[in-house]
Amino acid sequence: MKIVNLRTRDAGVTLRFRCDGYSLALGDAVMVELETGEEIAFVAQEPYAEETAEDIPYIKRIASEKELEKYYDICAKEKDAFFKCKELIAARSIEMNLVDCEYTFDMKKLTFYFTADGRVDFRELVKDLAYTFRTRIELRQIGSRDQAKLVGGIGMCGRELCCCSFLNRFAPVNLKLARSQGLSLNPGKLNGACGRLMCCLQFEKEAYDDAHRRLPEPGARVRTPRGMGQVTDVNYIEETLNIKFISESETEIEKFSWADLEDLNGDMVRHNSNKNDFNDYPDMNGAYSDMDGDEG
Repeated sequence: MKIVNLRTRDAGVTLRFRCDGYSLALGDAVMVELETGEEIAFVAQEPYAEETAEDIPYIKRIASEKELEKYYDICAKEKDAFFKCKELIAARSIEMNLVDCEYTFDMKKLTFYFTADGRVDFRELVKDLAYTFRTRIELRQIGSRDQAKLVGGIGMCGRELCCCSFLNRFAPVNLKLARSQGLSLNPGKLNGACGRLMCCLQFEKEAYDDAHRRLPEPGARVRTPRGMGQVTDVNYIEETLNIKFISESETEIEKFSWADLEDLNGDMVRHNSNKNDFNDYPDMNGAYSDMDGDEG
């Protein structure tokens, strides 16, 4: 079957539809059936072939010129509705930050998205909005991540924010991910445009988990061609170790590739994926040492 990814908004959720028999290009407008009724959507990715047992709906048709004109008219009305709602919020001195608004394609429902520090009593505001726009009104409180997705922007990497370019859902992100990747715990470097930890910390989680399972942690002692040494730093991307050697006269640190040391340290005992346990780990002379690695 032929699949196309669509968006109803510039930074909306990507929707999968079948488009067998249609020739579509990036940016083309089509009509689809959603829970809210018939909506216009735009091609977010070139169609591709895929064999799947998933029940995927078909697009209804390619949008006509008249439907495109209606869409652009709705966009203009949404802009006016946004500023009118801000005036009504200010008039009632409600502590809320309006982020965006959206009409359904049939204009029978108008949804306003806002952020607020706590719960907001907006019952009187809903009455004002219903009287002003003469349609069904919904006010939806969203989080800071959803706000960034709706507003859009450029990340510190120089690319469009992941949340408004391809992410359909937000995976949990915490400081443990930053620690496991050896990043500085500096909010200015770890927080995204939304003020929360960057979503991209989650992208390489599996790769770092695998590296933590296989590589020793800083503080562990390992065998090397030079003898026993202590790991001072681990580069999980390059899979290299900085190893410290202490003699009576000096202390040296040398860089090794884990690929060159793995066979020498093949008898390491690991009790779980997050910690290398070096108890009962024989040293180069066959003796046993108590060498616990730090937890990742």
